[in-house]
Amino acid sequence: MTTDGRVVLCDVTVRYGRRVALESVNGEFAAGSLTAIVGANGAGKSTLLAAIAGVVRLAGGRVHRAPRQRLAYLPQLAAIDRDYPLRVAELITLGAWRELGAFSAPATVLTARAARVAEAVGLAERLRRPIAELSVGELQRALFARLILQDAAVILLDEPFAAVDAPTTAILLDRVAQWHGEGRTVIAVLHDLDQVRSRFPTTMVLARRCLAWGPTESALRALAA
Repeated sequence: MTTDGRVVLCDVTVRYGRRVALESVNGEFAAGSLTAIVGANGAGKSTLLAAIAGVVRLAGGRVHRAPRQRLAYLPQLAAIDRDYPLRVAELITLGAWRELGAFSAPATVLTARAARVAEAVGLAERLRRPIAELSVGELQRALFARLILQDAAVILLDEPFAAVDAPTTAILLDRVAQWHGEGRTVIAVLHDLDQVRSRFPTTMVLARRCLAWGPTESALRALAA
């Protein structure tokens, strides 16, 4: 993973019908940065991640990313279809879809890699289980394992710890720290300000527009303004 992880926002604006979800957001996520995005419900946090990922249409502005930059995007758990007939091993292996030929079965080496990342998130004994049988915390561990296999320069996480038990949250926060240590750019929408203060050196405060963006303690003062 060596692709430039910078993400530059230039007057990014998103509308849903007549409603403005984001308005003229500007700034740069530096390569290798670790940033929390916070704000009230409806502030545009999830919309911003979707705009960076390219899954919502911009009404104005641009998102600049390096050519061929690998990006991994984890939406909120509510967006995951848990009834889809997949086993845990298959879900994790989808993270390496770039290495799979059309209609081909995963190679033995890829299957072994999937098993290793499953062990790293505490799911070694769950690989043959249908995803429908997983707890909320186990499903989120599996989704993080899939992200590991994606080997992305930029990782977008939308409320990754919501409704997840404390032991799982600790494991996943450590994985986020490891990604940061590897020089990946991690951007996470969060609501737990204690997590933000303890784990994220940089924070963006959104209210459709960017109210503050910088060192976490300084940026969070905008929430009280």
